[in-house]
Amino acid sequence: MNRFRLLSACILAALPPTALPAFAAPAEHRSALPMSETALTFERVFASPSLDGAQPRAVKVSPDGRYISLLRNRADDKDRYDLWAFDRRGGEWRMLVDSLKLGSGRALSEAEKMQRERQRVGSLKGIISYEWTEDGSAVLVPLDGDLYLAGVDGKVRRLTDSPQDELNAALSPKGAFVSFVREGRLWVGLLDGAEHKPITPQESADTVHWGEAEFVAQEEMARMAGYWWSPDDARIAVERYDEAPVGVVTRTAIGAEGTHTFEQRYPAAGTPNALVSLHVMKPDGSGRVEVDLGPDRDIYLARVDWARDGRTLYVQRENREQTRLDMLAVDPQTGASRVLFTETAANGSWINLTDNYRFLKDGSLVWWSERDGFGHLYRFRDGKWQQLTSGDWMVSKLVSVDEAKGRLLFLGNRDDVLAQQLYAIDLTKPGAPKQLTEAGWNNAASGSRDGSTMLVTRSSTAQPSQTYIADENGKRLAWVEENKLDAKHPYAPYLASHRPTTFGTIKAADGSDLHWMMITPELKPGKRYPVFFEHYGGPHSQTVTRGWKGALAQAIVDKGYIYFEIDNRGSANRGVAFESQIRQAMGTVEVQDQRSGAEYLKSLAFVDPAKIATYGWSYGGYMTLKMLETDPGLYAAGIAGAPVTKWELYDTHYTERYMGDPRRVPEAYRKSGTLDDATKIADPLLLIHGMSDDNVVFDNSTSLIARMQGSATPFEMMLYPGQTHAVRGPRISVHLWNTIFGFLERRGVTPPQD
Repeated sequence: MNRFRLLSACILAALPPTALPAFAAPAEHRSALPMSETALTFERVFASPSLDGAQPRAVKVSPDGRYISLLRNRADDKDRYDLWAFDRRGGEWRMLVDSLKLGSGRALSEAEKMQRERQRVGSLKGIISYEWTEDGSAVLVPLDGDLYLAGVDGKVRRLTDSPQDELNAALSPKGAFVSFVREGRLWVGLLDGAEHKPITPQESADTVHWGEAEFVAQEEMARMAGYWWSPDDARIAVERYDEAPVGVVTRTAIGAEGTHTFEQRYPAAGTPNALVSLHVMKPDGSGRVEVDLGPDRDIYLARVDWARDGRTLYVQRENREQTRLDMLAVDPQTGASRVLFTETAANGSWINLTDNYRFLKDGSLVWWSERDGFGHLYRFRDGKWQQLTSGDWMVSKLVSVDEAKGRLLFLGNRDDVLAQQLYAIDLTKPGAPKQLTEAGWNNAASGSRDGSTMLVTRSSTAQPSQTYIADENGKRLAWVEENKLDAKHPYAPYLASHRPTTFGTIKAADGSDLHWMMITPELKPGKRYPVFFEHYGGPHSQTVTRGWKGALAQAIVDKGYIYFEIDNRGSANRGVAFESQIRQAMGTVEVQDQRSGAEYLKSLAFVDPAKIATYGWSYGGYMTLKMLETDPGLYAAGIAGAPVTKWELYDTHYTERYMGDPRRVPEAYRKSGTLDDATKIADPLLLIHGMSDDNVVFDNSTSLIARMQGSATPFEMMLYPGQTHAVRGPRISVHLWNTIFGFLERRGVTPPQD
């Protein structure tokens, strides 16, 4: 567990004005390409240094406030991260931990590889996480399967040296202990000692795991933790799960130099989940009690939190249907629980899990809910609810609560559905939120617990991400990474050809506004241009924003294509009624809305109506198939990457949330699948899949391939040995995108001749 602390306002206020620019990135990390290079190719898009510029990760401040630390990617390898720190006393940056010098370079275990895939950091190398000790003298660094304690004095102590990987490493809140998971058991040891011991039982079955989150929690519930320290270091709440009831899928990881098979426990829709229980114990494993999660074992352990005083454990219990969420208050000494309150989904909808809540010192709770049709903040106190925000807009993140001043900070889209802004309201007398960030930018933010200091990351369609420290009123105090698009920036040679993004709306069949974005090449009179129509289309995602789109979209435009996206009904940040229209109807309203986007494009004088190609990955790949099946002839060609083809093959928590249980609604699943109508695909199709995919397993594509081949339905395909759900790499990505555009060229979806 990470305890993320930022500088207090008083510390920053003490900085002299001349010291502020020192927070800018080290000069050696502002590499640039020769100004003579102007062609934005796929080779350059995926090479190093990143055209997005420096992209720091995991920005933190040491508990003593002396250091600002972050993970920074290398100029010569954009996917490798090292740990850097800014020393306020010395006024300069230095590399605190060099991942190449410290690491062993050994291969990661399959368990850690898969965990990284579920964290969406599978392509990163070096240091991907770290944690400061309580006194700010050292940093806990997991690297290449082992743990290190790196002191700010340059000394490094190796904490573990075993052939097994240490997963989910954490420091206890008071800093006395270090904990991790090894071979399915939770291990704990004193930070200043050399010995670590397992504190959970040795199980006879290899299907039992302690201290880990089960597959669906990691993949679909945004819960990577499987154990939780009490704030006083006195107890640990530990998850135990048994995968024995879960069906076995023989996953073939087909690589370039051989094939490996994994007997993976994969809870497909309509099949049993893992059996999950929760236990509380002391740091040595003694005094273990089981938490009463209720008589129904077929539930989800959604979230676990300790009260600020450590006297109560709060557990969120979600039913299998995902229509009810109970907040349990648990006595950690006995495991006895009671229902504090219940959240119920609207008719025809579901519960969206969230981390947007905060237990306060007075025992009250700030809580996020969609109970009025939009995601808003509420306060629960003494059994009563008070709504803090309201309106036809969404709160997307609870950032900080200043209990002393009675002030709450959050991100939301109150003033622009396409741009997240940081807002503040009074906790006791909430009124109209005050916007703290600048309009026209899409923002992300984190903050100190009391909100006195903020860390804001922003971007626009013309500026890649910038990160700065701000005070409680949003005033920028210092850049952490300005990432200025000056002559030294890697993207500088391509600024002259950077094309602006335009936005607009069209109406859905139910009258909803559908937001679109478009980037065009320089349009010449009388010329008509092909469209690269990208989509995702699935729930819990918004793709059309005012943020930086990246160099890939610009490279596509540089090739002479219009780049276009539209967010359909079912996508996020638009409210319950907008999102829940896909309930038991995947592949219907999303397809209709993408069709509306295509018809709008065909109405534009500068668009070649016969050259609209559609592309999507994952849910977007599924959408490509459904779009080609539903509207033959509407699209010139389609590219489907790693598509779900049959929802019964996908996991329980995601699929049943939107589609229900296939044992109860088989007809809804049949209609939402792609296999029955695969023979209707008459337009050119390119199918792409990684052959070691553990998320959308390769069986999805082989099922489609067999169906189309069996009916002599023509299509093209490109398969990637050894690649997982995200097919990527400096050269692999180049091959992928050259394959896509080679396919379009063969099919005549090409720009006009000069």
